[in-house]
Amino acid sequence: MSFHLPFINMLYEQGHQIEVACNPDVSLEEKIITVREIPFARSPYSRKNISAYSALRKLLREHRYDLVHVHTPVASFLTRLAARDIDVPVLYTAHGFHFYQGAPLINWLLYYTAERLAARWTTGLIVMNAEDFQAGKKLGFEEGKNLHFIHGVGVDLNKYKKKDNNLREKLNLSNKSRVAVCVAEFIANKNHMQLLNAWKYVCNKEPDSVLLLVGKGKIENKIRKAVIELGISQNVYFLGYRDDVSDILNISDVFVLCSYREGLPRVIMEAMAAEKPVVATNVRGNRDLVEDGVNGCLVPVGEPRHLAEAIIKLFRNPELAQRMGKAGRKKIKEYSLDNVLNEMDNIYRKYLT
Repeated sequence: MSFHLPFINMLYEQGHQIEVACNPDVSLEEKIITVREIPFARSPYSRKNISAYSALRKLLREHRYDLVHVHTPVASFLTRLAARDIDVPVLYTAHGFHFYQGAPLINWLLYYTAERLAARWTTGLIVMNAEDFQAGKKLGFEEGKNLHFIHGVGVDLNKYKKKDNNLREKLNLSNKSRVAVCVAEFIANKNHMQLLNAWKYVCNKEPDSVLLLVGKGKIENKIRKAVIELGISQNVYFLGYRDDVSDILNISDVFVLCSYREGLPRVIMEAMAAEKPVVATNVRGNRDLVEDGVNGCLVPVGEPRHLAEAIIKLFRNPELAQRMGKAGRKKIKEYSLDNVLNEMDNIYRKYLT
């Protein structure tokens, strides 16, 4: 929820009253908003969503809102369904459609069908990658009318300025250590196994290499077991959840992300803001940010050797890594928080008049 706060603050400063309908387990301490607890479930099969729909229907009928802005596939579908016969404009931000090139058939049958249906109840669609922009057109939205492209959720570039700290020392990293970092939740979609298999090869070629894994998640124990079985425990550090990601990026040489799918990954934007070269799988979202050979390397999903060779290449060629990092910093300026706030302000003004 934290990435929503700058946009909420912007609307509040413009004199708008903001209410947020969200799951009860979401923590929001902002005093400038009213929180309406709705028992959403991420799974489209959960019975909780029946109660969520009823609560949304009641909420939308009792409160005459000037604009409704929805996010996430299930919550957005339920809200658009609940608002279908209520006179209120509804904006939907797709942070990455669940139907995409290479997606399982069930995703197309379920999510594409749902989006085709919900499109008729959607006043405006906001997307943030090229593939979703084309998908929006196929859903019936029109560029320049009700289909809008924004540059992600925004990155505060000032947060990623280089600064001197003792983090390398605190993490027991030697001066000769080559450091790669991956910031990702431990879930199947983030494809940590490809990274670990690649890392074994990296360690064979560059024994002083260290991989920093930032994050937590439901398959963390599986990942820890794999590290032991691959014999790379001395070269992989589990850092857990961290609120100093910008500092961790600053002490790294390369950022790596091996996801099977992405919408527009903020972690890659953060790495680019920190002037780090990025090695990422060639999937939607990643390839919107990473230009192969310019600010990083794109590698195929499921091919650890390609991934390892890209990392080693950057480790052994610091000048190339630095050049790619600077190119990334230049590219990410259009994804800055200030720019995205301006983009969203223009969209909100269109539907609030």
